[in-house]
Amino acid sequence: MANAFFTPPIAENEPIMGYAPGSSEKEELQAAVAELKSQQIDAPMIIGGKEVRTGNTVSMHPPHEHAHNLGNFHMGDATHVQQAIDAALAAREKWANTPWQDRAAIFLKCAELLAGPFRAKMNAATMLGQSKNAFQAEIDAACEMIDFFRFNVQYMADVYSEQPESPLGLWNRLEYRPLEGFIFAITPFNFTSIAANLCAAPVMMGNVVVWKPSDTQIYSAQVIMELFKAAGLPDGVINIVYCDGPAAGDVVFKHRDFAGLHFTGSTAVFQHLWKEIGNNISNYRSYPRIVGETGGKDFIIAHKSAVAKQVSTGIVRGSFEFQGQKCSASSRVYLPSNLSDEILAYVKEDVASIKTGTPEDYSNYVNAVIDERSFDKIAGFIDYVKEQDDAEIICGGGYDKTVGYFIEPTVVLTTNPKFRTMCEEIFGPVVTIYVYDEDKYEETLDLLDETSDYALTGAIFAQERYAIVTATEKLQNAAGNFYINDKPTGAVVGQQPFGGARGSGTNDKAGSYLNLVRWVSPRTFKETLVPPTDYRYPFLG
Repeated sequence: MANAFFTPPIAENEPIMGYAPGSSEKEELQAAVAELKSQQIDAPMIIGGKEVRTGNTVSMHPPHEHAHNLGNFHMGDATHVQQAIDAALAAREKWANTPWQDRAAIFLKCAELLAGPFRAKMNAATMLGQSKNAFQAEIDAACEMIDFFRFNVQYMADVYSEQPESPLGLWNRLEYRPLEGFIFAITPFNFTSIAANLCAAPVMMGNVVVWKPSDTQIYSAQVIMELFKAAGLPDGVINIVYCDGPAAGDVVFKHRDFAGLHFTGSTAVFQHLWKEIGNNISNYRSYPRIVGETGGKDFIIAHKSAVAKQVSTGIVRGSFEFQGQKCSASSRVYLPSNLSDEILAYVKEDVASIKTGTPEDYSNYVNAVIDERSFDKIAGFIDYVKEQDDAEIICGGGYDKTVGYFIEPTVVLTTNPKFRTMCEEIFGPVVTIYVYDEDKYEETLDLLDETSDYALTGAIFAQERYAIVTATEKLQNAAGNFYINDKPTGAVVGQQPFGGARGSGTNDKAGSYLNLVRWVSPRTFKETLVPPTDYRYPFLG
């Protein structure tokens, strides 16, 4: 029995390694990439701690070299989802009753293992499976995941320490119970750290999870499961299944013990799942928690007082890092007429210097998009632009999937603020720019606000403070993460909790206590130290 209040280590953000030429970390990463690429893995589902193979295998390929086979994963079906639910529920009681400091210790160990012996392998798997360059893999698969583990432990302790007031004669207490049932985690391809956190955050708070990763992230998901096991996470607490989404949903959302959904993906899918949950609401033991982040149509707006080179750098970095496949990537830009020519000249110069290709060549800034379906969708947008009279491609516009799914960084200039690519999410290396009258700044802020149903991230560039204040007020509902004189990507755990509202999700802020409290069900205690012995109140006298 623990007879102490425990204080976890103070969380600090993991330093980002530079991978400079000749550095030890670069040599280690290159060796890890070569080792992984030299073998083909056989990736099973993991249910109740046991490896489950079906023989119905699907091959995995680097998006930048689709002729190369990284291995195969075993596709499951509804029966495996049911097995995963059963395993999770069988593990629930013991895990829920595990002291919080012991749960914390597991994830603190995850952080240290990832900062050390797992770092190169996790980054290498992300580079190969998701076509991220070394820097993008480092800030995601290593640093952000480590930060999630460390900071969530600290936030967990903060949540548990929040207690009610107790007047003389009473002792009031608050207990934070895990949810009654299991959590279903559906995770995306684009961030290895998000995949890990969508499982780990509810589990830290004593819940059990059935995890369905994106098919295009399974390669690095296997390494995440290895990490959890190495840190001592008990069997059955997280169960990973690979199967068709509707088949999984048909089992999960009709189960009496479904207690919550932790989701990152498309708005259409999230809305469909919410409807499924609503249709089955009378079947559940309790009202499920629904937490989701669902993408964006993220913006940059520059005021006439902005510094041109700062704006252009924000556009290039914000739009083209990881091929624009970040939910936060800037994909629509509003430039003032007095600076537009200068900014566009800088953008063209920068884009012309960008190299595109395999992440194994460290001189490549842009790599491949995730798969053929994504490639075809993005290419379709580019072809559409080429056929229109009110827009033109001023940079890029080329694409080729002969070797890998490569699309050039593409800049579209339009005279129509409601042009299709200003409104629809593309999720690729395409940004559309609209030039507005420099004297119609406030009107343009209103235009920006009403153009998209999304509200995830956005950025304002300005030197004039009143312009920043005006944008902050007018765009208060347009972005859950708002950046001032910076690109709208790169939220850091503990610094900028991430999430948006409107069509971008429930804004439960991954990387903060706000997310963790969604995975507990509080119970209050009132203990009267000396109970009364007479029912009569003084007013009766």
